[in-house]
Amino acid sequence: MEQPPPQPPNRNYTFLPTIQSPGDLKKFRIEDLPAIADECRSYLIDVVSENGGHFGSSLGVVELTVALHYVYNSPNDKIVWDVGHQAYIHKILTGRRDLMHTNRKFEGLAGFPKITESPHDAFGTGHASTSISAAAGMAAARDLSGGPEKVVAVIGDGSMTGGMAFEAMNHLGDLKSDVLVILNDNQMAIAPSTGGLKDYLVSISLNKTYNKVRKFIWDSISMLNNDLGDAAKTAVHKIEDGIKAALTPGAFFEALGFRYFGPVDGHNTEQLVKALREIRALPHPKLLHVITTKGKGFKPAEDNQSKWHASSGGFDITTGKTLRKPLIEPSPKYQEIFGEALVEIAAADPAVVGITAAMPSGTSLDIFQKAHPERFYDVGIAEQHAVTFAAGMAINGYKPVCAIYSTFLQRAYDQLIHDVALQKLPVVFAIDRAGLVGEDGPTHHGSFDLSYLRPVPNLVVMAPKDARELRDMLYTALKHEKGPVALRYPRGNAPGAPLSGTGFNTIGIGKAEILREGSGIAIMAIGTMVGHALQAAELLEQQGVSSLVANMRFLKPLDSDLVEGIAERFERIVVIEENSVLGGLGSAVNDHLREKGLDSHLLSIGLPDDFVTHGSINELYRETGLDPENLSQRIATFYNDGAIENTDSSQSAIRTERLA
Repeated sequence: MEQPPPQPPNRNYTFLPTIQSPGDLKKFRIEDLPAIADECRSYLIDVVSENGGHFGSSLGVVELTVALHYVYNSPNDKIVWDVGHQAYIHKILTGRRDLMHTNRKFEGLAGFPKITESPHDAFGTGHASTSISAAAGMAAARDLSGGPEKVVAVIGDGSMTGGMAFEAMNHLGDLKSDVLVILNDNQMAIAPSTGGLKDYLVSISLNKTYNKVRKFIWDSISMLNNDLGDAAKTAVHKIEDGIKAALTPGAFFEALGFRYFGPVDGHNTEQLVKALREIRALPHPKLLHVITTKGKGFKPAEDNQSKWHASSGGFDITTGKTLRKPLIEPSPKYQEIFGEALVEIAAADPAVVGITAAMPSGTSLDIFQKAHPERFYDVGIAEQHAVTFAAGMAINGYKPVCAIYSTFLQRAYDQLIHDVALQKLPVVFAIDRAGLVGEDGPTHHGSFDLSYLRPVPNLVVMAPKDARELRDMLYTALKHEKGPVALRYPRGNAPGAPLSGTGFNTIGIGKAEILREGSGIAIMAIGTMVGHALQAAELLEQQGVSSLVANMRFLKPLDSDLVEGIAERFERIVVIEENSVLGGLGSAVNDHLREKGLDSHLLSIGLPDDFVTHGSINELYRETGLDPENLSQRIATFYNDGAIENTDSSQSAIRTERLA
């Protein structure tokens, strides 16, 4: 049943109805800002409680966002939000408040900053650790053109664990460009932050001696600066720098070429405005360290920050208790099936280890972490490091399972090729969120992994059709010691979910299976599309079209015997995949048939050569033509006519060729 369209909150607000832009915000007194922040927080809670969305991060930066837009002049000044899941208050204050109820909905607002949505969204984001690089580039362009605008990057401590952030800071220190980096330190990414940087930031925030001396230095210099000559001012600043270097743990950011300010209470608007005003006029790179609480102002989110990183909506705004429960209990998610199966396998094999890049709950490796904490590694938001770290463990005899979302594995492609596949190391890549992910949209869809993994030598690539097959494929992958294995599976609930403890079976590498016999047309599908292909075959049967359906299981190695056998039996073959139509399973089948000189018509159906928008999974299946109804219609047309024209970019990509 379709859900009714979302509606905006109907609570009465005093300030928010008068704020359509940052210019409106600036009309208020600084004393009004705490009340405005409170209204922003209440509005956010109202919206997410009904419609869902990222939650804890935006609650934590309410005061910071209000202060930023009070001091800086967006869109002339550029504010870049790292990841972007904390930018909801930014959207509320920049003219999109009355559309927030459409956030992440099909044809509604995007869940992340998007340059085509608003001029206030200075840079599109969705992945972590990119903001400082983008800000550095913007500042360099400004400096070349002589522009007056300020550039700000807002980045969380979790994102600071990504190497790209440090690459950018190192470069900015050399450029000496006027950029403000705001470090939003809540000791959390989705899960608690890990690593030495986290401990370093905590030591700064707890260093009372440094904070007292820093305040004394700032107050003294501000009083003396007007009365001192240039030489004396220089001497005083050198003294300040010397004391700061002695008292700050490591003076890490100063060593990179940044002036460090903070830590500042990220929930005190007066302190934030004062700090931002003082910093705004200073040239060169600056870093403002802000201490915040993820989930601030909503007690359930403060108490369980990982759980409330995001919400699907339908909860009580006071207690956080779920108000809408499904009529039928859903089957377990693919990620949960994976996590439980890994625990079972690891119980019998002490060489199995689990690795995640700051996503223990998102990948369900938290299940493994609880069962085998000594064999669990969260490396932070550092996919490149995660993959080569896994390679290092594999070369010493361990069996690492590296669980990474499809869209994030793109960041470690070089490491996958150079450090793992080239050396034939037995690393298992558990590729979560493969295919369409729904409301998170184009930054998070796993549209390309079959295409970018297929050319990699020594790599086995497979995808399960259901929960049982996921368990068996994971077991098979960990038994395969000749090289790396990529196991892709989608977001969402797994059909045919078995109970844990039901045992495992080994699947022959590169072996497909025929699930349904037919005589009119052959359909080859992989992963999620196997179920859709079977449903489409039922619909085709009603139209008098008898369809064979093959579960291909493996992209690489391809089951060449099955492909050739089908080509000899059928004049028309359809290949369906939840991956870009370019370079995936359809291309693999096409290339193989051409190589063998087999004569068939091939219809390849997949995701379009475009970035798919956001919306529910079912809406996106319909939009891309991958739902069973659209599939059956297209296959019937192909069967009856023997040809079909390419559709436009709003539909799935379809390609038909005469193979010779």
